[in-house]
Amino acid sequence: MDDSNRQPDYLRRAIGRWSLAALMLNTMIGASAFGLPSLLVARLGKWSTLAYLVAAAGVGSIAATLAEVSSQFRVSGGPYLYARAAFGRFVGIQIGWLMWLSRIAASSAVANLVVSYLAQFFPRVEIPAIRIVFLVAFISFLAIVNYRGIRSGTVLNNFFAATKLIVLMVFIGGGLAALAIHSAIRVAPDSVSPHASDWFEALILMVYAFGGFESALFASGEARDPRRDAPIALFIAIVTATLLYIALQYVVIHILPHAAATSTPAADVAKRLVSSLGSSFLTAGVLVFIYGYLSANMLHTPRLTFAMGEQGDFPRFFAAIHSRFHSPHVSIMAFALLLLPFSIAGSFKGNAILSAVSRLFVYACSAAALPVLRRRHPLADAFRLPFGIVFCLLALVFTGTLVTRIQTRDLIVIAVAFTVGTLNWLWARRILDSPKMVAAPILKTDT
Repeated sequence: MDDSNRQPDYLRRAIGRWSLAALMLNTMIGASAFGLPSLLVARLGKWSTLAYLVAAAGVGSIAATLAEVSSQFRVSGGPYLYARAAFGRFVGIQIGWLMWLSRIAASSAVANLVVSYLAQFFPRVEIPAIRIVFLVAFISFLAIVNYRGIRSGTVLNNFFAATKLIVLMVFIGGGLAALAIHSAIRVAPDSVSPHASDWFEALILMVYAFGGFESALFASGEARDPRRDAPIALFIAIVTATLLYIALQYVVIHILPHAAATSTPAADVAKRLVSSLGSSFLTAGVLVFIYGYLSANMLHTPRLTFAMGEQGDFPRFFAAIHSRFHSPHVSIMAFALLLLPFSIAGSFKGNAILSAVSRLFVYACSAAALPVLRRRHPLADAFRLPFGIVFCLLALVFTGTLVTRIQTRDLIVIAVAFTVGTLNWLWARRILDSPKMVAAPILKTDT
C-alpha cells in the first residue's frame, strides 16, 4: 500500500490481514473462555450452546458496521477516532477514556491471574516480594518487545494467537472424540427454564466474551491496507470465535455433570478425560491465554493514547514516535508503568463491570457513526457494507436493549469515566489549539 499519506517518521505499516485477525482473536479469546460455560449453563441450560448464535448475530451486526467505518481511516485510534470524526471532540474523548480505563483495568486484573495460575506449578511465586519481581519482569518483557517496533510485537502476538487456537482445538477435539467413541461419558445438560432476565444476563456475558475486536483497530495506522484488511479480519475473528465458543460449550455441557455447579468447567472436563494430566494441561493453557491477552493489549492499547495525543486530546508527548523503531514508545511506556502499580496492588473485582458496560457504549457510538460518515463522505474510497443502515439499526437495538439491564453500580462507573472525560475535554479546549480533524484527509476522495 502507498504510504504517501503518512506523516514524517510515522508508524510503520507492518500488520497484514492475518496478523490483524490474530490481534483481534488474541484480545477476544481470553482465560474467561474456560470459566464462561458454567455461568451460561446456569442461566440457560441446554440452550446455552445455541445462545451463542444469538450473541454472534448481535455482535456480528456491530462488527459489520465497524468494517465500513474503520475502512475509512488510515491512522491509529479505532473507535475513539471514529467517534471524534462523526460526533466531535467531546464524544471522542469520552469514548477514548471509556476504552483506555477499560483496557488498563482489565489488563491489570488479568496480570494477577498469571500469578494465581503459575502458583500451581511454582507456589513461591505468591510470596509478596517474588510476586512483585515477577510482575515487573513479565510486563517489562512485553513492553520491551513492543517498544522495539510493530514487527516484533506482531510476531509475538501471532505466536500467542496460534498457540491459543491449538490449545482450544486440542481440548475441543479431544472432547468431541471422547463423546463419539465413548458414549457412556455423555451426560444430559442441566435442565433449566430460562426467563427473560436469564437471557439478558447470558447475552451480556457473551458480549464480554466476544469483546476485544474493536481494540485491535487502535492499530489501524500500522495496518498495511485498512480499507481491505479490516473488514476481512473482523469477519474471520467473529466467525472463528463463534465456532470455538459453540464447540467449547457443547463439550462442557455434554461431558461434565452439573456443569453449572463449578467455576472451572474446562479444567473439570480435562480431569474427567485424562485425570490430573488434563488439569495440568489446562493450567498451562490458561497461562498462555492470559499472557497472549496481555501481549495483544500491550500492542494495541498504547495506540489509543498515541492517537489522542496526535489529535491534541492528550498531552502531545503521548504521540511521540521513536526515531529508530518507529513505535509510539512514550505511550507504550506509559501503559506499562500504569499496569505495574495496578497489577501489584491486587485484583479489582469491578474491572469486568467497567469493561463490559463501557463496551456497549463504544459499540453503539461506532455503529451510529456509519450513517453520519456516509452522509459526510458519500464518495469515500472505502468498504461499503450492503444494507449498512439495517445493520446499524440492528446494532443499536442490540446494544440499547442490553444497556437497559445496567445496574446502579454500573452507572456509577460510567459516570466516573464520563466526569474524567469531561475534565479532559475542558483541559483540551483551554490548553491546546484545536487540531485538524483526521477523518477528512485520510479518505482517498478527499485528498
